[in-house]
Amino acid sequence: MIYLDNAATTRPKPPGVAEAVTAAMLSYGNSGRGTHEDALAASRTIFGVRRQLADLLGCMRPDHVCFTPNSTQALNIAISGLLGPGDHIISTDLEHNSVLRPLYRLRQQGTAVDFVPADRNGRLDWGAFERLLRPDTRAVVCTHASNLTGDLVDIDWVGEFCHTHGLLFILDASQTAGVFPIDMEKQHIDVVCFTGHKSLLGPQGTGGLCVREGLDIRPFAVGGTGVQSFSETQPAEYPTRLEAGTLNSHGLAGLGAALDFLEQTGLETIRAHETTLARRFYETIRTLPGVTVYGDFGKAERAPIVALNIAELDSSAVSDELAERFGIATRPGAHCAPRLHRALGTEDQGAVRFSWSYFNTEAETDAAAEAIRTLVSEV
Repeated sequence: MIYLDNAATTRPKPPGVAEAVTAAMLSYGNSGRGTHEDALAASRTIFGVRRQLADLLGCMRPDHVCFTPNSTQALNIAISGLLGPGDHIISTDLEHNSVLRPLYRLRQQGTAVDFVPADRNGRLDWGAFERLLRPDTRAVVCTHASNLTGDLVDIDWVGEFCHTHGLLFILDASQTAGVFPIDMEKQHIDVVCFTGHKSLLGPQGTGGLCVREGLDIRPFAVGGTGVQSFSETQPAEYPTRLEAGTLNSHGLAGLGAALDFLEQTGLETIRAHETTLARRFYETIRTLPGVTVYGDFGKAERAPIVALNIAELDSSAVSDELAERFGIATRPGAHCAPRLHRALGTEDQGAVRFSWSYFNTEAETDAAAEAIRTLVSEV
């Protein structure tokens, strides 16, 4: 199988990730639930991963890295824990449902929400940020890169906009953490939400949020933490403030090994390789008759994603052909990005998404392009 569905989850993982998970399962106790060596081993690993992520994402305090099973839960925690009725939020048409649905739920509860529109090429109307600004605007919540087109949002610009107007900036870094540089302090980001199983190259079931110092997020869930057991309320201190229940120490051990690989390899090296492959594919298929590619490829910096359609063919049918005839894994359909599909005019057809990781090759990329050429010839 040629695996080009890395925007959904990366595969394979770096050497050492599975081994770290297995070693943790064979030896770790429950972090924070005892002072015996097995429990302390889990706690040491978890803190080490907090420190690695704080360094990677420019979070000033490792204890403000709070773990969740995925970025969806992290985004729910940040959005629901900071915003509510009486607030106004600005977001964008590029968002995944992990941002949209928490915002829609808040809107039903009396929170005002507006979206910066995207055009037929997926480009944002940057002037809309200023036009949508209101006296009660409290936050901007947006993705760093579209999971559908790969287009990047200029988070330096958004961070400066938020800083100038005194707004919170909540960033969905699901598609970019581990590939693109993120610095919470320099880019004025209040919360970065991330998942471990995509560009961070770690196991599924890992994710979290990095929280700026001084920001109070209401706990989304409350329960056991291993500390302050006689208190009727969730501990106020980070990270236990947002970490009710047993943490996935086994998965986080694997995430730590993946972060080691990222540090040793270098984000620039990883990004250059992935970008080169995605661009190679795009340049090969973009002029094929009947092929429509979505997104703004005029920019050099973009996530390693190419979404396309062939004539009027259903995207699921094309993806099935790629898998069954050519052994190529892709993602068809709506990609949990309904607003962007409406903007692109693809809500009925969907799109076929190809996405690369550091472990893909030129040969695999060329085989995927040749498969598209073959399918085009048969239309």
